[in-house]
Amino acid sequence: MPAKNKLTLSVQFADDRLATDLPRALLRRWVQAALLGPAELTLRFVDEAEGRILNRDYRSKDYATNVLTFAYGETDDNIMHADIVLCVDVLMREAAERRISLVQHAAHLVVHGVLHAQGYDHEAEDDAQEMEKFETDILAGLGVPDPFADITDQKARKIPI
Repeated sequence: MPAKNKLTLSVQFADDRLATDLPRALLRRWVQAALLGPAELTLRFVDEAEGRILNRDYRSKDYATNVLTFAYGETDDNIMHADIVLCVDVLMREAAERRISLVQHAAHLVVHGVLHAQGYDHEAEDDAQEMEKFETDILAGLGVPDPFADITDQKARKIPI
């Protein structure tokens, strides 16, 4: 088994509706699975109003999105710093629409956010395919089914972030 990367993790539930379903140990496991190096991260769960404000103020998109990643880069000692914000309302709505569990969808969004924090992107098609494959592999290692398996439309496969 590969060594785990050093992780300092802060978890904030500004919206606590999923706090019981997503214990800190589970969130840490997901983050750790997606890490490629040492990191100091914050996971923050927010409601739709806060999610919308953050997306509007930082991305000029006036709607709440499922996950936002604020990557601050690495320190001199190669520790990656980032804040990952998950919108509970959007997460719950998407899980219901796709008929998947909240926990599985949360796992996917946490892994997705952590990969963004490390520089992965899905703007170009080849980058999207690489990121999707990496996400699927990480999630499989966590026992989470392929989140893209039931989506056939390539445009719909991309997480709208």
